[in-house]
Amino acid sequence: MASLRDIKTRINSTKKTSQITKAMQMVSAAKLNRAEMAAKSFVPYMEKLQDVVVSISMGTSGISHPMLVSRPVNKTGYLVVTSDRGLAGAFNSNVLRLVTKTIRERHKSTDEYAIIVIGRTGYEYFKRLNMNVVLNIVGLSDHPSFTDISNIAKQSVGLFENGTFDELYLYYNHFVSAIQQEVTEKKLLPLTEVTSTNRIISYEFEPSAPEILNVLLPQYAESLIYGSLLDSKASEHAARMTAMKNATDNAMDLIDTLTLTYNRARQAAITQEITEIVGGAAALE
Repeated sequence: MASLRDIKTRINSTKKTSQITKAMQMVSAAKLNRAEMAAKSFVPYMEKLQDVVVSISMGTSGISHPMLVSRPVNKTGYLVVTSDRGLAGAFNSNVLRLVTKTIRERHKSTDEYAIIVIGRTGYEYFKRLNMNVVLNIVGLSDHPSFTDISNIAKQSVGLFENGTFDELYLYYNHFVSAIQQEVTEKKLLPLTEVTSTNRIISYEFEPSAPEILNVLLPQYAESLIYGSLLDSKASEHAARMTAMKNATDNAMDLIDTLTLTYNRARQAAITQEITEIVGGAAALE
């Protein structure tokens, strides 16, 4: 059995750990509120932009655009959103596991796919497995602006437009609630599955509809990437808050168990001392 000093030291170290995890939980909770508001406030913009794209592409006869047309697939791109830091439970492992499984099922060599990754965790994971990473971005703030990711968003869309990719998939954690996040796979390009729940509106164009689509469709695809990043950030803070809460609860349970062990050991030591004193006194009589 461990000595009283060892048990006491472990109790103190566990208390300090619980204080750290409790502080991290509170920080993540504060960040979650702001991230959730940012993700939700971006939804109306995305919905309206989607309505405009659908109205122009479907409401105008004889119009087409390369981003709206499927083509034979020779190479697939995967845009994966992860975090820069750990201590977020299964936040990163779930999305990385799904991407790895999908790539191994669909492709036989690294020439058939390429990975664009946001987040240090994902980048280090794919490099460790020698998977084909062509673009990456790390060091994003907890509340990123579109300017922070505009470069990688434009490059991702550009790789499809210039024919490097024939399709582009997006993987991220969708924020459902503070205790639930869903790994989401979305076909980003080509935009063959763009639909709208609202009725199609007829527009008058100046300049022409094809010229508007040439500008609007890349912006729409880039906005989808940014929207998924905001969604993922909210999920990250929620996952970290939950993980730190669980860690704090486990630490408190361990402290209770160690305290009980400490008290029992101390009582046993006291009883042993009393027994020895009584035994010594009896021997002197």
